[in-house]
Amino acid sequence: MSKIKLITFDLDDTFWDIKNTIIRAEKNSRKWVEKKIGEEIDWGTFEDFIKIRNNLIKKDSSLEYDLGLLRKKIIAHHTKKYFKNKNDLNIFINNAFEYFLKERHKITFYDDVQSVLEELSRKYKLGVLTNGNADINKLKIGHMFDFSISSIDVKSNKPEKNHFLKAQELSKVDFENTLHVGDHPINDILGARKLGIEVMWFNLKKIDWVIDANPPIQFTKWSEFIEIFEINHGY
Repeated sequence: MSKIKLITFDLDDTFWDIKNTIIRAEKNSRKWVEKKIGEEIDWGTFEDFIKIRNNLIKKDSSLEYDLGLLRKKIIAHHTKKYFKNKNDLNIFINNAFEYFLKERHKITFYDDVQSVLEELSRKYKLGVLTNGNADINKLKIGHMFDFSISSIDVKSNKPEKNHFLKAQELSKVDFENTLHVGDHPINDILGARKLGIEVMWFNLKKIDWVIDANPPIQFTKWSEFIEIFEINHGY
């Protein structure tokens, strides 16, 4: 019988590919903004985007974990010159953000993610620990989880301990009886390990573990998860 009572999961790049999702959402959102404004906007290069983002975070460090407000400030940066009325600008920013968020939730699950979650949810408590702003209830998987914790909820990002501490508080399950699953070697694997939490590394790209001499249990596709979990943790 497994000692694991709670399994927590990362979302982006663990349940779906985030790069293509965000690129598509960004492109569609920019088209929406330009259509509403009535002219083309000079969005700049990707390097410009990163510079704007970093400058905003430098002025307000909370934007590092408040991705919604960060997104709104980036929208404002590109569109404020088109509005004389501040209230009209704020309404536009909120509408543009909601459109982006809708596009951001147009994800494609990796094969077998949903069936694995369905099986696990029948026996274990399940939780989400994400640095992003995806809402599992908008993705038709919310019913399988006991809770979902984002960075804005705990005012920090993994690998800091706040996500994991909040999961312990909500679930009433000790770290020694918890398993965390994620793709990021530092944010997910090291962050959890530091607290004595068991880990499984979703290593889709089959990269080498080079952080230390103790590679985590890993899987490269979701169809492997249950078998590898059973071998290492029982069921």
